Amino acid sequence: MLMPQDVTRPLRPCLFIDKDGTLVHNVPYNVDPALLRFMPGAGAALARLQRAGLALVIVTNQSGLARGFFTRAQFDALQQALLQRLQQEFGVRIDGVEMCPHGPDDEGRPACPCRKPAPGMLIRAAQQHGLDLARSWIVGDTLDDVEAGHRAGAGGLFFNSGGETVWRRSPLRNADASFSNWTALADYVEKALAGNTGCPPAWIRPPATGDAPCSNTGTARSSASPRAS
Repeated sequence: MLMPQDVTRPLRPCLFIDKDGTLVHNVPYNVDPALLRFMPGAGAALARLQRAGLALVIVTNQSGLARGFFTRAQFDALQQALLQRLQQEFGVRIDGVEMCPHGPDDEGRPACPCRKPAPGMLIRAAQQHGLDLARSWIVGDTLDDVEAGHRAGAGGLFFNSGGETVWRRSPLRNADASFSNWTALADYVEKALAGNTGCPPAWIRPPATGDAPCSNTGTARSSASPRAS
């Protein structure tokens, strides 16, 4: 049951972080802590953003649970190892972890309100942790992550590590900015927190008119390893 927010405390901005392919290298359906490898620069970037005042929440689709590829106890052990390493190696304390254990429907669409691109995990975390979705972002390696952020009322940042293979486009799936490294992403978010990007969210920006783009861009990849989620 969700607890009521403390109305005397101001809502915090947040970075919602996809796990596989964004925070750590994607190893399909992995629950072995020994196989956890952080994306280059991810830990240092999260430490910067936490110092800048952002809450940090991991939001991850884990259909391997519904498919019977691993148990909840195995996933919980992996999660604990991940959180401990972030704390010990980078001084990063994750404020919350939201996990969707459900699989998609027969057409690959969410069959629940929490599986990205549905926004349920972000909305639930915002209610639990007192987060300001309008001043928050999600970062992930697929356009489903971007769409989930926009559906929740947050920004959507695309981390171009090869996870996106379909490239199904719609206004909700247009990233506010795209990155191929965590350092550039942290630079962007820090400037946005200070109000220096000059970029309204992608889903309310008018079509390009020849002006220089205001978002960072990366090179799209056309192939990737199988997705674990």
